[in-house]
Amino acid sequence: MTWREWAERETADIRSAGRWRAPRDLDAAGTEGTLSPEGRAVVSFASNDYLGLTQHPAVIAAAGAALERWGSGSGSARLIVGSRPVHSELERALADWKGAECAVLFPTGFAANLGVLSTFGGADALIVSDELNHASIIDGCRLARAETVVARHADPEHVDDLLADAGSRRGIVVSDTVFSMDGDLAPVDDLVKICTQRGALLVLDEAHAVLGPDLPVHRAANAAHGADGLDVIRVGTLSKTLGSLGGFAAGAAVFTDLLVNTARPYIFTTASTPADAAAALAALGVVRSAEGEALRARLRNHVERVRPGHPSPIIPVVFGDERATLDASAALLDQGMLVPAIRPPTVPAGTSRLRIALSAAHTDDQIDALADAIDALTP
Repeated sequence: MTWREWAERETADIRSAGRWRAPRDLDAAGTEGTLSPEGRAVVSFASNDYLGLTQHPAVIAAAGAALERWGSGSGSARLIVGSRPVHSELERALADWKGAECAVLFPTGFAANLGVLSTFGGADALIVSDELNHASIIDGCRLARAETVVARHADPEHVDDLLADAGSRRGIVVSDTVFSMDGDLAPVDDLVKICTQRGALLVLDEAHAVLGPDLPVHRAANAAHGADGLDVIRVGTLSKTLGSLGGFAAGAAVFTDLLVNTARPYIFTTASTPADAAAALAALGVVRSAEGEALRARLRNHVERVRPGHPSPIIPVVFGDERATLDASAALLDQGMLVPAIRPPTVPAGTSRLRIALSAAHTDDQIDALADAIDALTP
C-alpha cells in the first residue's frame, strides 16, 4: 500500500464514521460575523475570548505599537536573539498576577504543558493525570519519561491512592482547573492538601479559569518560597482570558529557570511575536483593574442566565447521540447562532454535545435568545 492509498483509506474511514471535519472561516471582530461558505450572519457562542479583550482598544493599541517598534516577528528563539523587553515585562507581570516568583513564556498553552511535563516528568517520577485533562496535558505525559497513571475524574481520593503507590518516585499531579468540554472544576483545595502531604509537585492548567477556581495568592507566594510544603506550577494561556496568543508557566524561580534551560518547546521555538506579548500585557492590565472586575461580573451574570449555578462560561448540552447533536447545532445555526457540535474523538463515545462558550462581549439580548433556543431544543 502506498502512502497516498493509506491516506485515502484513513480519510474514507473518518468520512464513513460521520466524523469528518473542516475549518469554516468566520469573518468577525467580536461575537458577530459572517460564516463561510454561505456568508451567513451569525452570533458566535464558540470562542474562548471570555472577556472580549481581543477587541479592547487598549489591547489593540498595544499590539499596534509593538508592531511599529519591533516588527512582525521576533526572528529567533528567546535564548538566541528573539527576546524583546516586552517578553520580560510580560513574564514579570504574569508572575505577579499568579503570586509566583517567576514566569516563563511559551509560544502556546499547548507548548507550555509539553514543556513542563517533559521537563519534570523524568524516569524517576510518577505522573497522576485526571482522565478528562486537555489533549496538551495528555501529550505532555506521553513525551515525559515518567510513568503516567490516570485518575478518575475529579476524584481526589483516587489521586491520593495512586500517589501512595509511587514508592521512591517523585510524584506529579496534573489537572485542568476548569475542564474544557464540561466546564466543571477540579477539586483544587483537595489536590493542594494531598500534594502538600505527599510532597508531590502540583501542576495546574488554568487556561479556562476566568471565573476561578484560583489558588490564593498568599498560598502561591508561600509555595514559591518553599513554604507550606507545597510545590506548584501554574500553567496558563494568553489566548483566552487575555485575548492574545501564547502560554506560560509560573512558579518558583528554581522551576522556571530549569524550564528555560531544558524545556525543548521553549529552547527550540521562535519567541512569540512582540505584538502578541504586548497585547497580552495590556489585557492583563485590564483584567487586574476595576474594568476587569466588571467584565467578570458581567460574564458571571451571563452564565447564570443560561445555566444557574454553573461554575464556568463553558456550558455543555449533552445529547449523547452524534446525529442528534449535529441536528441541534444545525437548528441553532438556522437561527443565526454558532454553537459547535463536539463529537468523538474529542469527547467519549455516547457523550456528544453542544459546547457553549459565553463571553462578556455578548449582549443581554443575545444571551436571552440563546437561552430560549436551548430550552426549545432540550426536554
